[in-house]
Amino acid sequence: MKLSKRGEYALRSLINLGIAAKVQRPLLRVTELAKAEDLPVKFLEQVMQQLREAGFVESVRGKHGGYRLAQPAAKITIGAVVRLIDGPLAPIGCVSQTAYEPCNCPDEAHCGLRMLMLDVRNAIAAILDRYTLADVVEVTTRKLTTSGLPLPFSQPAAVPAVRRPRTAGARKPFTSPTEGVVHQLLGDYAI
Repeated sequence: MKLSKRGEYALRSLINLGIAAKVQRPLLRVTELAKAEDLPVKFLEQVMQQLREAGFVESVRGKHGGYRLAQPAAKITIGAVVRLIDGPLAPIGCVSQTAYEPCNCPDEAHCGLRMLMLDVRNAIAAILDRYTLADVVEVTTRKLTTSGLPLPFSQPAAVPAVRRPRTAGARKPFTSPTEGVVHQLLGDYAI
């Protein structure tokens, strides 16, 4: 099993929506999700549509619209999301529970390769089905907090300010160095 880019983007977006819910941000726009993880907006829109159709997220239209989780993070297993986006977890068809395909070996019941791949499928499924989105959000926010970093989306979405001419000696506004920190941490942190 290899996680596709679509699967990775889906999981990262769900984690960010879980963090947003935890910090009382009711909605996130696709552009915010894309910016937080440096993802292509158009592709992410397609991923979010697939997650919406499956009932993992819901969207709110309008000027102040966006996405939010459609169910509690504790009810969304990582395995369910991976299966939705990338299909069966089994490395070969004859051990798949959701997309079984007979193999061409003469004795499937006594096939050593099948027994090995069944163990692989069971191990992958056990891990991905044991962890919920809430577990991953908790690990992520705990690591950010213990590192002394602010939680993403803890500030309301920025409203474009009216541009005023700069006066001589005026300073540029400070930009936080922690943008995209969830992406940085999740790349280095394994559960």
